[in-house]
Amino acid sequence: MIAIIDYGMGNLRSVQKGFERVGREAVVTSDAKTILSAGKVVLPGVGAFPDCMRNLEQNGLIDVVHKTIESGKPFLGICLGLQLLFTESEEFGLSKGLDIIKGRVVRFKGPEFTGLKIPHMGWNTISLKRQAPALLDVPDNSHVYFVHSFHVVPEDKQVIATTTPYGVDFVSSIWKDNIFAVQFHPEKSQTLGLSILKRFGEQKS
Repeated sequence: MIAIIDYGMGNLRSVQKGFERVGREAVVTSDAKTILSAGKVVLPGVGAFPDCMRNLEQNGLIDVVHKTIESGKPFLGICLGLQLLFTESEEFGLSKGLDIIKGRVVRFKGPEFTGLKIPHMGWNTISLKRQAPALLDVPDNSHVYFVHSFHVVPEDKQVIATTTPYGVDFVSSIWKDNIFAVQFHPEKSQTLGLSILKRFGEQKS
């Protein structure tokens, strides 16, 4: 069973439906015991970084996320669920993240983005840097769907799985041990996105 963490923010039902379409049972839950007993865990998210961290804390889920990842079970972060894994974000000042992946979350800014719309919204390509298990069916330079104004900058470049061009080549997914996390929305990325959810659902602890 796949547990989708419900902390009051995120397009949870669409993620759940994505897993259902590839034949995987997924439950949306904020219950710590359910999350910790699940075979795989997903942290989705949309909205503001500090609000999401506050909701995770108020729902007693920060320790649950840490324990889930430490257990070694497959863990998928989606959009803000990727960003929350990092040390800190500059959204609305400086906000502390989960500090599971060392690095920062920064805004698209600078002369490189002149003439580009922010948020970065719509279809764009991903360039494969490392073949994470969830990306086995994804050809290089495939198109996926994005909606975001911030991007992650990991300290350890070895965790980068894909990059995407938008003013700069920003990190669009990371892979470290049992963690795979994406800036894009696989649940909105049609057949290719569903293949990512399917491969994640097939992973073993």
